[in-house]
Amino acid sequence: MATTITMPQLGETVTEGTVAQWLKKPGESVEKYEAFVEVSTDKVNAEVPAPVTGTLREVLVKEGETVATGTPIAIIDEVGAATQSNAHGTEPTQQVANAAAAPPKPSNGSTAHAAPAPQAAHTAPTPARHAELDIAGLEAALRMASPAVRKLAREHRIDIRALQGSGANGRVTAQDVLTAAQMGPAAAVGQAIAIGTNFGATGAPVMPPTHAKPPAGGTSTYGEPIPGTTIPLNQARRIIAQRMVESKHTAPHAWSMVEVDVTNLWKWRQREKDKFDHETGGLKLTMLPFFIRAVVESLAAFPLMNARFTDEGIYVNKDVNIGIAIGLATNLVVPVVKHADQLSIKGLAVASAQLIDKARRNKLGVDDLAGGTFTVNNNGSNGSIASAPIINGGQAGIVTMEAMVKRPVVTADDAIAIRSMMNVCLSLDHRVVDGYVASGFLADLKRRLEAMGPTGVL
Repeated sequence: MATTITMPQLGETVTEGTVAQWLKKPGESVEKYEAFVEVSTDKVNAEVPAPVTGTLREVLVKEGETVATGTPIAIIDEVGAATQSNAHGTEPTQQVANAAAAPPKPSNGSTAHAAPAPQAAHTAPTPARHAELDIAGLEAALRMASPAVRKLAREHRIDIRALQGSGANGRVTAQDVLTAAQMGPAAAVGQAIAIGTNFGATGAPVMPPTHAKPPAGGTSTYGEPIPGTTIPLNQARRIIAQRMVESKHTAPHAWSMVEVDVTNLWKWRQREKDKFDHETGGLKLTMLPFFIRAVVESLAAFPLMNARFTDEGIYVNKDVNIGIAIGLATNLVVPVVKHADQLSIKGLAVASAQLIDKARRNKLGVDDLAGGTFTVNNNGSNGSIASAPIINGGQAGIVTMEAMVKRPVVTADDAIAIRSMMNVCLSLDHRVVDGYVASGFLADLKRRLEAMGPTGVL
């Protein structure tokens, strides 16, 4: 029985996908639920599992090619079904199956915060044949790796065979390569293919200085830009750029800001953080969950801010799903806290901390990124005091919490006191809400934040 595999829809708004790498070649066997192709979109990389056990007969889409969801990309001859069918004297029939029927496993990409993967010792071959054997082995190992891993391995001169992979079934991930590179030359053997490594008399590779200038004409990456070079656009970066431009051109952006006194809120957070750390096994209590809680309460008071513009009219969302904008070294992701209005501050703290950790380890799944109705951005973590963010497509607004700063403030009784102040900025879709609604939402958010603490229950 032949099963046709189609491009899965990795997200409710995703209409196309790119074949990043074929993990199996035509003629190779594949087990049911075994990853056989890696697909990338602007939001996530995913290893797509086979829906059946059999042999990969034909690849219909080349690596690097982008096709619409539902497009046939491969054909698998189902060995088990064919054997069973023939045993009963019947003929095989055609069957079409979508690879999305089995949940895709998130692919491991490059981040900068995951825990280092353990290293395995590398045993050098006999010196006389070291270069020949090493190059052949490296070529074979790299062919089995994902494009991101191959690229990083060549850039950082890492022999991936010396690494213990942290991915599914022991696969070496991009983060494993980055971790090895950060550990220095002693962590891995030089990548002979990328730079034509010379081997000394002992059989060990002769490495160039770690901080040597990149060769002329070297290729920049988004995580490691080289002055004077052009960074090639990968699929994620290309679509991020497209969606940002679409948002600015489609939604008429307006912007507003209020100043919030978070002195009492900060005291509350300081009082609770050690207890929270102990109760949650090491999770850190930040200002973000307090902010999200105030946002969802203000959305309840101003439901138009939790709406979206459609050709039929303004649709007011029933669910309150808060996206958290997270900037990574090589990407921008917005994982979503589902039903945030039903969570306590403690629940929001745990949910957001888990999503941020998954984002930094590139472990986000499709469901983690889907369904957002409003977005929160913690620009203050990088010291920003005011910003005008771009609205996430299909939403009415995005609000930022800026850096908290201590400064003298005139209080209600005309005294001067040192207070912890924070700007809160809102970008809004003027098709959905007018200034009256937006300013009312911000004023309500300010009131709720200033009413929080210094005591309370998480």
